[in-house]
Amino acid sequence: MWRKALGVAVLALSMGYFYHSDSELPERALHYLTVTLRNLQGASNTAAVEQTISAAWEALITAPSRQWSRVAVGVNACVDVVVSGVGLLQALAVDPGVGRDHEVLHSKEDLKEAFIHYMAKGAAAERFFSDKEIFQWIARAAAEYPGAQLYVGGNAALIGQKLATYPQLTVLLCGPVGPKLHEMLDEQIVVPPESLQETDEFHLILEYKAGECWGATQAPHASRFIFSHDLTNGEMSMLETFVASLEEFQPDLVVLSGLHMMEGQGRALWEERLKEAVISISDIPNEVPIHLELASMTDEDYMDLIMREQVLPIVNSIGLNEQELLFLSQAGGGPHSHMTSWDGVPDVGQVSDILFWILQQHGRTDPESEADLTRIHFHTLAYHILVTVDGFWANQVSAVAAGARVAGSQACGTPSIDVGMVALKAPLKFHTSHSEPRETLTLDPSEPVTVWHRENVSFHLTPVLVCKHALRTVGLGDAISAEGLLYSEILEQ
Repeated sequence: MWRKALGVAVLALSMGYFYHSDSELPERALHYLTVTLRNLQGASNTAAVEQTISAAWEALITAPSRQWSRVAVGVNACVDVVVSGVGLLQALAVDPGVGRDHEVLHSKEDLKEAFIHYMAKGAAAERFFSDKEIFQWIARAAAEYPGAQLYVGGNAALIGQKLATYPQLTVLLCGPVGPKLHEMLDEQIVVPPESLQETDEFHLILEYKAGECWGATQAPHASRFIFSHDLTNGEMSMLETFVASLEEFQPDLVVLSGLHMMEGQGRALWEERLKEAVISISDIPNEVPIHLELASMTDEDYMDLIMREQVLPIVNSIGLNEQELLFLSQAGGGPHSHMTSWDGVPDVGQVSDILFWILQQHGRTDPESEADLTRIHFHTLAYHILVTVDGFWANQVSAVAAGARVAGSQACGTPSIDVGMVALKAPLKFHTSHSEPRETLTLDPSEPVTVWHRENVSFHLTPVLVCKHALRTVGLGDAISAEGLLYSEILEQ
């Protein structure tokens, strides 16, 4: 920042010198110096806001008084093949065209249309590819594409990897772990022998950058489109193995993911399998909190069944983004369910209405309720909200700030926030609800966690310092949820 300040001072002195020493200085040169000075001042002021928020987070974020020591994570795991989406599709001899969403992909034409649909929104999505042979052909092309990279993949494995960076934690990961994935996992992660398999499950991650163009489509944000032909994760085959391993491992927190993978398997499978999943999850002892990480889904009947079959009420916490939040409301007839998508940055008041509705419908806002859901960690590009039922969770300010901090650093690939690489995109003023009762609140960079209440529910909002040139967006939501959980403390009842 001192370099920008120095530049402003030098330019100001230069202008003063030219005014006094050369009255004939060309008007164009004066105009250039004036504009440059203003730009430098603006950049300096902007950087100051990001610096203020980043420094305030560091002061706010403190470890909870009672920390987790053993965390069990399951059940989806795979190897991610990350490539340029536009580059791969061009290599597959696919021409750009009109975007169109598909619940299940059956051909490379379906893949192209779904990719364009979400690229135009700058939104992440995940789909099942039904044809095994075509998928394997595309997967081979992706693996051979210049610059293709292999990473740990699957929400459970990514959350496990993030948690394993904290040496005080012992992490159990249960999922389909093949030889390549096992090789890439952090050595701190414990994998039950029953989880090991002879071959890996591969997922293809088609990434695009902010502003990248393909035909008439331009991405407003950096994001990715994920697809796979993954039957092991798709059937949540490791769920029973996961639950059985908990008795020996004795975790003090369980993180569950992978429900979204069943969507592409068809109604006959997921109706029966979801009932079995509920029975298995119910076998986890009541004193062990469960966090459920949601992911992209498109079948309203399936999402409705997740709510109706009592999946949400039997977990203590959920993590989700703006697409999953709106889809939950659409499937359950909740607030703002008439909306087809968010227009730009999701409106804070509308988001808050849906979050409050979820806890009222499926959570423990009523003391007489038998539901366990008391915490929702919502994340979108520009801001995060952690919403909790009063009396069940502590350290929410630290938890939501830590989640936002890791979003800005991980997307940029830096160990901490680099204020020169990020930008504030959160609304400076917002409403706490889209209807009455509503308050108008203002974001204060020096106190970047804003708190408000509705009945016995507390909302904690913090902005995200968005990476200007994101290096990798895959796993960002998983890192956010993992970091938020690390700083959260569940209270004894």
